[in-house]
Amino acid sequence: MKGIYQHCSEAHLHRYVWEFDFRYNNRTRLGVDDAERAARVVRGAKDKRLMYRRPDSASAA
Repeated sequence: MKGIYQHCSEAHLHRYVWEFDFRYNNRTRLGVDDAERAARVVRGAKDKRLMYRRPDSASAA
C-alpha cells in the first residue's frame, strides 16, 4: 500500500479494496476527470443511509 494508508486492518480491508476499485474504474485514462468522479460518488450515495456504525450498536456518547 502506498500513500496515506499506513495500516489496513483485516476488518476494514474490503473498504480499501472497494475504494481502489472505484478509483481504477473511474480514472482519467478512461475519460473520467475529478469533477465527474465526484459526481459519480454523489450519485452512488443517493437514497442510501451513510453510516459507519450499525444502527443497533451502542452509542459512544
